[in-house]
Amino acid sequence: MRLLSIACALALGTAASAVPAATPAAKPAAAAAVPGSEAIASKTLANGLKIIVWPDHDIPNANYYTFYKVGSRNERAGITGLAHFFEHMMFNGTTRRAPGDFDRTMEAAGGSNNASTSNDLTIYTDWFPSSALEAIFDLEGDRMANLSFDPKVVESERGVVYSERRSSVDNDNMGTLMEQMQATAYVAHPYQIPTIGWPSDIERWKIEDLKQFFKTYYAPNNAVLVVAGDVEPAQVFALADQYLAALPRQPEPTPVTTIEPEQLGERRIVVERADAQSPIVAYAFHSGIGAGSKDYPVLELLTTILAQGQSSRLHQRLVEREQAAVGAGAFAEAGFDPGLLWIYAMLPPGGDLAKAEALLDEELAKIARDGVTAAELDKARNLKLSAFWRGMATINGKARALGTAEVFEGDYRKAFDEPAAFEAVTAAQVQALAATILRKQNRTTGLLQPVAAPAANKEGAR
Repeated sequence: MRLLSIACALALGTAASAVPAATPAAKPAAAAAVPGSEAIASKTLANGLKIIVWPDHDIPNANYYTFYKVGSRNERAGITGLAHFFEHMMFNGTTRRAPGDFDRTMEAAGGSNNASTSNDLTIYTDWFPSSALEAIFDLEGDRMANLSFDPKVVESERGVVYSERRSSVDNDNMGTLMEQMQATAYVAHPYQIPTIGWPSDIERWKIEDLKQFFKTYYAPNNAVLVVAGDVEPAQVFALADQYLAALPRQPEPTPVTTIEPEQLGERRIVVERADAQSPIVAYAFHSGIGAGSKDYPVLELLTTILAQGQSSRLHQRLVEREQAAVGAGAFAEAGFDPGLLWIYAMLPPGGDLAKAEALLDEELAKIARDGVTAAELDKARNLKLSAFWRGMATINGKARALGTAEVFEGDYRKAFDEPAAFEAVTAAQVQALAATILRKQNRTTGLLQPVAAPAANKEGAR
């Protein structure tokens, strides 16, 4: 299945100038602690495509990540959901290949693939034996250059996307609640747009909308390519010259300049569903923090202390001690612009929403008032550090970390700063950030409340 959370046609052109030479990475001290990071090399083609290569010969496999800097953040009323739509369309044929050939060719070479769309990015990933590297470049170059806009395929995928919307939002209690809360939490910024799109827009996209959106955002100068695994930089760069260098650069996309105004009071919504059995209470706080912010590690540790694992504060209070919820969680969004800190509790059938909300309020007020213990902070650091090193142990984790740092912070080397950044966070910083963010005036509260189904209309039976 192509994933959300998180791609027609470009004519082949000629690169405008000579391709710059590859540049070996000048490593900061932190990067030297990651085995093999000294072998990373990068190169930017004349058309603006940034390529990063991390050789890792532990297994005879590789992966190929393409990060396009486009998501629902880049949409507007009338064309919402287009980034997610292209996540599907990029697998559905080019002027050289019929729909389905992309997957068939890759699978015949021993590979597999997936994709995801978010507020900020659309990411395509291929995993394959390193012997298939040239075949992967051929496939990826073809769909970046020659994507087909067959009206029958467009209509077919429109139906697939609409079906996905029904399953992930319309028929999903948490999905429905979060969509309503996101649209309420933002009054100005395009983060209010659901990644999957609004139903009326999905129904009405025009071919002209698709072509313009693709030409603007799926261009080489709006993408970052990361290859990690059993490859050599010179080999990757030579294939990039052969299959990608001729793709034409496009005008830079219009920047998103809207800044969400400060929230001045709590916003509350209630979603009533006759088909729901279990209540949900959720909070969405404006964090004021984007990816690359100096406070992002503090936010991550705060979120971890609140909700990661059975010993976390929210699980212990709401699930174990009070038995007011069957699950509690939290996660922080951070993209090109400041995102939301989400906190939620899933209640049992017949659960008391008012009680769960009161318990959440008590725990959030406590962490802002009293701070966190040294043991809690150490545990949270250890969880984040172990996740970092687990990622660095796989070629998939390596590629994703490099690409994420490059697109959000402008430098893939920033990926190696995480351990030092988490180590530097103090308990006082966590408490101060909690006091700043976890204010009632700064949140959107969402309640999902089961209601009785309406009685059948018996007018016609008289």
